[in-house]
Amino acid sequence: MVAPKNQSAQNATLERESALVKTGILPAVDYWISAVQTLVDSPGAKAPQMEATSKAQTELERIEKQISELESAAGDNQAARKQLHDLHDRVGALRRQITSQMGPWQKVELARHPQRPYMMDYVDRVFTDFSEIHGDRGFADDQAIVCGMARFRGQECLVVGTQKGRDNKEKFRRNFGSPNPEGYRKALRAMKIAEKFKRPIFTLVDVVGAYPGLGAEERGQAEAIARNLREMARLNVPVITVITGEGGSGGALAIAVADRVLMMENSIYSVISPEGCASIMWRDSTKKEVAAAALKITAEDNVAMGTADDIIREPAGGAHTDYDEAAAYVGDALAKHLEELQAMPVEQMHEERYKKFREMAKYFTEV
Repeated sequence: MVAPKNQSAQNATLERESALVKTGILPAVDYWISAVQTLVDSPGAKAPQMEATSKAQTELERIEKQISELESAAGDNQAARKQLHDLHDRVGALRRQITSQMGPWQKVELARHPQRPYMMDYVDRVFTDFSEIHGDRGFADDQAIVCGMARFRGQECLVVGTQKGRDNKEKFRRNFGSPNPEGYRKALRAMKIAEKFKRPIFTLVDVVGAYPGLGAEERGQAEAIARNLREMARLNVPVITVITGEGGSGGALAIAVADRVLMMENSIYSVISPEGCASIMWRDSTKKEVAAAALKITAEDNVAMGTADDIIREPAGGAHTDYDEAAAYVGDALAKHLEELQAMPVEQMHEERYKKFREMAKYFTEV
């Protein structure tokens, strides 16, 4: 007698589920995780070598991919699902351990991770009804900077940020996320519109630096940045900046003169890149790790120095591991700081914003 089709499918599913345990796949994954744990906990792990850390991160990504495939095969096998859940928790704990042990240069590499969420990834998850504003009304529409009106938890606002590309075509279109002067002029034009209608401004920064090309200099790159610094300091609405990846030099500061500067846990914020600093100071770009430590570019360093106000946590292993979770943390941080700023009189907000930037890099007082 031939078994019905649905009975055959059910038997196949049960065989596949039991195979997870019988064939030793789950114990193998458990052993794999233990090997990565040994790599992380090796002697001198308080400051793990970059190569070992990178290898551990790569292995964890492979393990997570394997666990995801096994989860789809586990079906209703509760025992297998529980083991997979425990393995997933162990991977998360290892990611958090690795992240907590990272040095400044490793944070730089994580901030530059090619799969890290960019501005529009956050816009799609944190804001609604986004309507883009184009052009500076003077030269062109620089697509390295994206501006648009949106709603944040029901409240109308303006979102401005730098956008890098994912594939080669988009990277060229967006100039690898490095704005030209018309990009900064477009951002300021949009901010003035937001000020007119009393809408708070959120800026998302992930930029190596302003574009240093000949055309950009001819069109007044320095003037565009300087004008933004002046005008943003005078805005009559709350301004909140989030450094989501790299915050590089004046290219970042031109849209980051804000009442609150927040940094993602694994982001960086500096006047120059570690490679650039090493090339200038030691005539040797390979000393980038030394430069990264000397520049104090991590989120913790910037908060300690007063150049940033708060740190936004990231999912275990970095924002690239879970866009939705990372966006949820960003949204909660924006809501908290916006509520505080909207409770202030405009005069007090101006005074505190001015005082905040005037006291940066002030390491002595007159007696």
